[in-house]
Amino acid sequence: MERGPRTCCGRVLGVTTERWAGASAGAGPIVVAGGGLVLREWSMRDLGVMTELFDEPEIDRWTPLESPFDLDAARRYLTRADLRRSEGSALQLAVTQDGGTALGEVLIFDQGGGVAELGYGIGLAHRGRGLAARAVRVLIGEAATSWSYRHFRLRIEPENAASVRVALDCGFARTVEPPAEMESKGRRIRIAVWELSVGPGRPSGELPGHSG
Repeated sequence: MERGPRTCCGRVLGVTTERWAGASAGAGPIVVAGGGLVLREWSMRDLGVMTELFDEPEIDRWTPLESPFDLDAARRYLTRADLRRSEGSALQLAVTQDGGTALGEVLIFDQGGGVAELGYGIGLAHRGRGLAARAVRVLIGEAATSWSYRHFRLRIEPENAASVRVALDCGFARTVEPPAEMESKGRRIRIAVWELSVGPGRPSGELPGHSG
């Protein structure tokens, strides 16, 4: 599980909704397929499975999500996701195998200037299958080819070994800056930045790294 930005909600980060192909008013939901996965937008029918995925100690430990993550929390989370999408500041996609039941989530936050920050989290029952790395690679491929992003960042606590493995598997490199300290859920944490740059037109599935 990776944290993702904590400050983007409620403000536009310099991108219009046209950044997300098909995100304009009246268009259908965004679906990104590749690597044996289908990434799709959340909907109200996902509220129950969201509580199963996110109401879990590891998600609480490594992400800023509410805990306990009950149905009310899921509704608030979906409302924020819809707001971010309408602003063009972020896109939050359920990770699925075939467009059906969600197994986790992958997120992309616009940082301006062709830079995006990513986040991800996989439900406890679905870990150990390389889903996070595959979802991140698919999303980066789409972001590079369709949305003109060239630079990608992750923010990970150094102690979060699972997320560090995903970063390495996807070809990210940790920056030389020392981890930044901040407070999260009443405790002090350290966040390290990881970065990856890709060339234009790189298709999904051809990013550095290999499936974990």
